[in-house]
Amino acid sequence: MTLDDILEQINKADTIAILTHENPDGDAMGSSLAMYHALKAYGKKPDIIIPEYSKVFKCLPGIEQIKTQSNIDHYDLAITLDCATIKMLNGFANYFENAKVKVCIDHHGTNTMYGDYNYVNPVAPACSQILLVILEYFNIEITKDIGTCILAGIITDTGGFRYTGVTAETFEFVAWLLNKGVNVSEVYRQVLQNKTKPNFELHRIANNRIEFLEDGKIAYTYITQEDEQKVKAENGDHEGIVEMGRDVEGVEVSIFIRQTSKGCRISLRSNAYVNVSDACLVFGGGGHPRAAGCTIPGTIEQAKEKVLKEVIRLL
Repeated sequence: MTLDDILEQINKADTIAILTHENPDGDAMGSSLAMYHALKAYGKKPDIIIPEYSKVFKCLPGIEQIKTQSNIDHYDLAITLDCATIKMLNGFANYFENAKVKVCIDHHGTNTMYGDYNYVNPVAPACSQILLVILEYFNIEITKDIGTCILAGIITDTGGFRYTGVTAETFEFVAWLLNKGVNVSEVYRQVLQNKTKPNFELHRIANNRIEFLEDGKIAYTYITQEDEQKVKAENGDHEGIVEMGRDVEGVEVSIFIRQTSKGCRISLRSNAYVNVSDACLVFGGGGHPRAAGCTIPGTIEQAKEKVLKEVIRLL
């Protein structure tokens, strides 16, 4: 499979759906919106379908074009961004499964290659960074709007350029975007530093519950559905909580459990040597060596016991 194959499918398609994973983070939102703008510039009329997303991303260009659902059941082409498995598409996997041609663009090492055409680069620190290469190959101009969306993805998936996946090339791309007129400092502030009041309150609740286990190598905390209801949280207001534990001296793995109607959502982060993706794979999840997630059915205590067992095994 080459990028020429993907471009050929784009050229053939009259109807195109752009999709990403559930509970989309900045890279999912940024790469999806960047692809939307790029395909529009290329002369296509794509649909970008994302049922729910955090209002933190309302600053991104094109956000008002997002559809929560579509009246088209069978697209000519469906493109997923930043999504490792078809299961992670959750409630809108049907748009992908029913499409005539399926394309997956991603950077997760755990990607299951579920598309007809898969372009996966696990070395890239963000799916958005991959898009810069793809769009340049397609001879699609990186406009300020496209660049802003791509930068949002790079900034959020690198933790503000703090994570080990950041390369010299990442900074070269950011410098290039800056020359395109993208306001780096403003995008950074909007998608990484801005907090809603419910997000702040959930951080405070989770911070008060932090436990340090295994001689301080593991930090653990959680929030319940009741907590979210109490602070009137919306989708995405839990973002960033898992980072609190990882930032504590001596902690190798930070565990954050969020109770949902579909089970306990587990977020894991590590600092130096534990591959948290291995722990999540046991429960049907995945991600990156230093950042991964999964869902475990049952109570918070049951989920805690199960995930702790796997993390301790990897210490």
